[in-house]
Amino acid sequence: MTSSFASLSEFRSLLQNMPGLDAEAAEAARLHDSQLTKPPGALGTLEDLAFWYRGWRGGARTEIKAPQIIVFAGNHGVAARGVSAFPAEVTAQMVLNFQHGGAAINQIARVNGATLDVVPLSLDEPTQDFTTAPAMDEAAFLDALRTGWNAVSAETDLLVVGEMGIANTTSAAALACALLGGDAVEWVGRGTGVDDAGLAVKAQVVAEGVALHGGKGDGLETLRRLGGRELAAMAGAMTRARQLRIPVILDGFICSAAALCLERSTPGALDHALAGHLSAEGAHGRLLAALDKEPLLNLNLRLGEASGAGLAIGVLRAALACHAGMATFAQAGVSDS
Repeated sequence: MTSSFASLSEFRSLLQNMPGLDAEAAEAARLHDSQLTKPPGALGTLEDLAFWYRGWRGGARTEIKAPQIIVFAGNHGVAARGVSAFPAEVTAQMVLNFQHGGAAINQIARVNGATLDVVPLSLDEPTQDFTTAPAMDEAAFLDALRTGWNAVSAETDLLVVGEMGIANTTSAAALACALLGGDAVEWVGRGTGVDDAGLAVKAQVVAEGVALHGGKGDGLETLRRLGGRELAAMAGAMTRARQLRIPVILDGFICSAAALCLERSTPGALDHALAGHLSAEGAHGRLLAALDKEPLLNLNLRLGEASGAGLAIGVLRAALACHAGMATFAQAGVSDS
């Protein structure tokens, strides 16, 4: 599948003209739910998930048969500032681990019946240090968006995107700070496990980046200036999923920061996405609140690599199984009064 945009303005135009929820399908789902053998609302959020999924897929499709997890990997020039507890070469080493089946997300994908695609993006060419220049020029940014767009299979019926990239919590914190305001220290967390001195460096780096690039454009321009290739690729994949009416489960802080850039560029751009979990990265809850997303899970995860969103696949599958498999009052011979 080739990309459908040759410039950032074309991508913006696509983003602003995406399909919306199929209200008729969502209403049909609600009507069906009202006939199932349970008190109204007894399955709580599971019912809302079924309505949401059917509304985006359309018709009576109520089974997830082809979930796809994509982990994008990129390296950041700002890593040289000492913002991570691990060196930049760990990104490539973890990509090999994903490819060999040894990471947590490999196991989570397997037990949830999802395909897992690992997409490294120019790991030997880190982005620019965003404290001195935009992280990416427009050509590199577009290339990353296209990589994400083209990674989504047209056969997918549920998409999860995740990331790997040393220093990308710094990039995500800078994006959140630039787009939502506040002091840098409010947005930075320990990420890979930096000590107090490392956390102070991280806050300083974020403050410098936001001072240089904040207020210079919309969410997409902010992503170009303060993001990374893997964050841009996640944004491209989320947008392609919207075009194909594929529901999306967001992962943690970094994935949510990429999503925020789309939402701040085009309000409503994330209507086809839900939050898989609340991560242990301290500012993630504030970011989800800005996106108006309630997380499905809260397991104290801070791994990234789509782990929390991957686990949430099982919750959505259970919601749809109840919606499609439960008997109606008439079928079960149970009084509905």
